[in-house]
Amino acid sequence: MKIHEYQAKELLRKYGVVTPRGFHCVSVDGAVKAAEELGGKIWVVKAQIHAGGRGKGGGVKLARSLDEVRQHANDILGMQLVTHQTGPEGQKVRNLLIEEGADIKHEYYVAALTDRATQTVAMMASSEGGMDIEEVAHNTPEKILKEFVDPLVGLTDAQAENLARGIGVPEASVAKAVDALKRLYTCYMESDASLAEINPLILEGNGNIKALDAKFNFDSNALYRHPEIVDFRDFDEEDADEIEASKFDLAYISLDGNIGCLVNGAGLAMATMDTIKLFGAEPANFLDVGGGATTEKVTEAFKIMLKNPKVKGILVNIFGGIMRCDTIAEGVVAAAKEVNLSVPLVVRMKGTNEDLGKKILAESGLPIIAADTMAEAATKIVAAVK
Repeated sequence: MKIHEYQAKELLRKYGVVTPRGFHCVSVDGAVKAAEELGGKIWVVKAQIHAGGRGKGGGVKLARSLDEVRQHANDILGMQLVTHQTGPEGQKVRNLLIEEGADIKHEYYVAALTDRATQTVAMMASSEGGMDIEEVAHNTPEKILKEFVDPLVGLTDAQAENLARGIGVPEASVAKAVDALKRLYTCYMESDASLAEINPLILEGNGNIKALDAKFNFDSNALYRHPEIVDFRDFDEEDADEIEASKFDLAYISLDGNIGCLVNGAGLAMATMDTIKLFGAEPANFLDVGGGATTEKVTEAFKIMLKNPKVKGILVNIFGGIMRCDTIAEGVVAAAKEVNLSVPLVVRMKGTNEDLGKKILAESGLPIIAADTMAEAATKIVAAVK
C-alpha cells in the first residue's frame, strides 16, 4: 500500500522528523487559502499522486504571489500527470499540497527498506538527493552508502553518524541529521513499512535538516495493526479491478497482455506467466485464487479478467494440493456459464481429485480445451488466441 506525500509527512511529523509547513487541499480556492494561512512570499504547489517524477512532469510549481498559487493550482488540479512511474496514460491529479518555500543549501537522499538478502533493515543515504535513486545507482553507485541494521538492536548512533558524515553533512548539522535518521528508522519499524524514503532530505541555510519530500510503502499483511494508516488509502490511485479483487481475497495485478491467467499459488502463477511468454504471447494479469478458492471466488475472478477488453483467451492452471481439482472445475463451469464466456478457455489441472475435476469439465457441455502439461496448455491457449 502506498500513501501520498502529505500523508507521509504527517506520519514523519508524528515521529519528530522536521518537515516544511503545508496544507492538503482539493480545490483552487483551498490552495489560495492555504498559502494565505502559511504566509511568506514563496510557496510550492505540489501535485499529489502515487508516483515519483512529479516535478519533471509539471506537477510541482513555485509560486511567488497568491495569483501564481491560484494559476498553478488551476493548471495542476485535474491534469493527467505523466511521469516515468505512471506509464503513458498518466494519473489524474485530485489532491494538492501547498507548502512554504525552503532555503535549500544541499539535497540528500535517505531511506529505510527491508533487505531480504541480509534479513536486516538497510539504511541508505546519498549525497545526490533530489534525483531518481535508480539513476544514481546506475551512474555513480559509489555515492550510495548503506548501513545494515539488526532489527533487534536498532540503528545505532555510530551507524547514523557514518551515514551523515559519509554523504557530506556539515559537522555543525551532523547531530540533526543523526536525529532525523534515527527517527526515520523508528517510524519505518513501528509503522510496518517496507520502504520509508525521504528524497530530498535538505540542509537549509541555517543548518536545519528537513524532509522536503517523502514516500512510504507498507506491508499489506501488517495493515490490520494500523487502522490509522489504512485510513490513508486513496482508492482513486489504485487499479479498480485490483480493488474489486481484494474484496474477494484474490491476488490480482493487471498487465498488458491478452491471455488471462487463473492459478492457485503465487509461484505457479509466476511460472504460468513465464510459460505463456516462452510460447510467444503475453499474460494479461497475475491472478492467484489461493488455496481456499470457492465457486464464488472463481466466478468473480473470471468477471474481473473479462472486464479487460484486451483479454482474448483464458488459461486456468491448477495444482490440487489443499485445493481440490473438482472444486476448481465446478467453479470454472459455473463461472463460464454465468459470464457467458465467449473467449477460448484452456484448463490444465493436476493433483487432488484430478480425474473427477476433468470429468466435470468434460461433461459440462462447454467448449473447454483440456491440457495435461503447462507446455501443452500454453501452446493451446496461444494457438486459440491467434
